[in-house]
Amino acid sequence: MPKPSENLKKLPPYLFAELDRKIADAKAKGVDIISLGVGDPDLPTPQPIIDAMKTAVEDPSTHTYPAYKGSPNFCQSASQWMKTRFNVDVDPVNETMALIGAKEGIAHLILAYTQPGDVVLCPSPGYPVYENYTLLCGGEPYTVPLLAKNNYLPDLKAIPENVARKAKLLFLNYPNNPTGAIATDEMMLEAIEFCRKYDILLCHDNAYSEMTYDGYRAPSFLSVPGAKDVCLEMFSFSKMFNMTGWRIGFAVGNADGIKALGTIKNNTDSGAFTAIQRAATVGLERCDELTKDLNAIYGRRRDLFVEGLRKMGWDIEPMVATFYMWVPVPTGMTSEAFASLLLEKCGIVVPPGNGYGPEGEGFFRVALTANEDRLKEALQRMEDNGVTFNKLANKTACSL
Repeated sequence: MPKPSENLKKLPPYLFAELDRKIADAKAKGVDIISLGVGDPDLPTPQPIIDAMKTAVEDPSTHTYPAYKGSPNFCQSASQWMKTRFNVDVDPVNETMALIGAKEGIAHLILAYTQPGDVVLCPSPGYPVYENYTLLCGGEPYTVPLLAKNNYLPDLKAIPENVARKAKLLFLNYPNNPTGAIATDEMMLEAIEFCRKYDILLCHDNAYSEMTYDGYRAPSFLSVPGAKDVCLEMFSFSKMFNMTGWRIGFAVGNADGIKALGTIKNNTDSGAFTAIQRAATVGLERCDELTKDLNAIYGRRRDLFVEGLRKMGWDIEPMVATFYMWVPVPTGMTSEAFASLLLEKCGIVVPPGNGYGPEGEGFFRVALTANEDRLKEALQRMEDNGVTFNKLANKTACSL
């Protein structure tokens, strides 16, 4: 047998595949697992989208190969949604493209722009695909730290000029996975100006734009004047409408970036199933209506878990976007050690922060993808087993 590409050897184990393995191992031992790991919503897709899918899949015209870039109706709907939601104008023909989920779009964009020696600027902590797919393409990921002292916003001025001049892509993601941080107008403007100066394509991964609370409304980077010159933005229906398994999203923005992405897709996949595009269009047309109740549920879960962690000694503030909580581990513990402790003593699965990059060390992520009863049970298990911030911090501090 031939050997696989050397680039495969550069990849760490994929974080979420490792979590799935740990869950399977624990369940095989009879452990009642509460998984707060992968960001896979436990709630169903809204019924109007399901009903539209039923109708669409019964239409034989959807059974043929889809349009590579997305159906005209879907692209028009995405374009109209950008105008209604963000007051951003994108051409449905040249500046809009359907994706088989944002993950696919991110990977294919990296492939379109990266060859050996090229630099891709990747946030840390950040979605692992940014760095991992850069490695698969033979590129060089450069870590852009997202630090608590900067409210998890990038310090682009700290990137050395020689690195910036070699960079092809900059990935940013706000509202942010895993930290829940939100963008500021100043940061968006700085990012656009930075990419313009160094001829970099900015890819804004806006997967969590509609998952917000307390009156907050997430912005589009394309709302910055002139952003389309250097920016492409990707949206996902996965978290917006609990459609992770449907695999549908879209990219909008810079026409050259859309064209390059389309060239890769034309030679790699055959586009998103037309019936799914039709169903997703219903989601866009009824977006505020369909996300309102979902966000109310996630908001209650957030409040419940924040209160529970505070009672156990954690000093944390509730996030206003995403369904992720970015929580510090107790003093003296590593991220992996704490995640292992939660699994072994409490049957709770969370990803360790260092799985999102070196700057994630010292944290763990909670995905609020379990109902309120299970979240209460998770908190009770932690308290019953002494897995509280105060007890563990005092214990580890004394043992150092």
